[in-house]
Amino acid sequence: MIDIPDELIATQYAYNGAAGRAFIAALPELAGRFLEEWGLRPDGPSMYGVCALVLPVVREADGVPAALKLQSVDEETAGEPVALRAWGAAGAGAVELLDHDPETGVLLLERLDEGRPLSAVTDVRGAVGVLGGVLARLAAVPAPEGLRTLGGAVERMLAAAPGTVGRLADAADRRLLADCAAAVREVAGEPGDRLLHWDLHYDNVLAGRADAGRAGEWVALDPKPLAGDPGFELFPALVNLFDADEVVWRFDALTEALGLERDRGRARAWTLGRVLQNTVWAVEEGEGEREGRIAPDHAEIARRLLGR
Repeated sequence: MIDIPDELIATQYAYNGAAGRAFIAALPELAGRFLEEWGLRPDGPSMYGVCALVLPVVREADGVPAALKLQSVDEETAGEPVALRAWGAAGAGAVELLDHDPETGVLLLERLDEGRPLSAVTDVRGAVGVLGGVLARLAAVPAPEGLRTLGGAVERMLAAAPGTVGRLADAADRRLLADCAAAVREVAGEPGDRLLHWDLHYDNVLAGRADAGRAGEWVALDPKPLAGDPGFELFPALVNLFDADEVVWRFDALTEALGLERDRGRARAWTLGRVLQNTVWAVEEGEGEREGRIAPDHAEIARRLLGR
């Protein structure tokens, strides 16, 4: 028996409908299969993210602590093992992939210290510096072939931009989102070829464990990888632990950490692209149309980066 948190059930039912219900229903059998096949023993309470159940386990053959990650296979999760292998080969500071089943998408990962996320660090500027260093190591790795690309994402968001702008009720937001789209058009021809995490915020960086030889390290996990420009990586660090007065400082610190300080205009354009992308998604899902506004923290980030 495994514990499936109510929050994961609610999220899957709300956002994935019948597919989410099927995913939840299949979890006990799926977990049992891989606990047996990979020789794993449960070792603590279940954990979860938006789309995955994570079981702390121990490998019975050697006593190594690990984490069994159960998730649906989609365009975001399909690239996770590919990215983790590439980062692992480069020693780039991502969680180690111990095993993977391509058919089901099940992953066996290195166990990190789930009680020590970077978000718990009280010195937020220090946390920004740590995250910038992690981003720099990840983005230094060329993207393997076959991953989804920023170029493809740009085509979709720019195609949807005029309709999204028109569905916002607030005139100031319409102007702001149109400016975001204009900025993206200027850089769209060179979407980049680095291996991007796409969702590196402070809860997706955990402390390493001493028993895994990672004492003192901060390790990235849960990527939604794509090939693209490192400037597209900055937005999560600005919007998470949001502080309007720190937006420009964080942006400058991150561009410096990634070696982008000489071309901050390009990094700014890709960050505005994240505001555009998120607003397009919100409108498509009904959230932006219902509220009639860009999310307030997203809009503030765009205004600060545009000097308004």
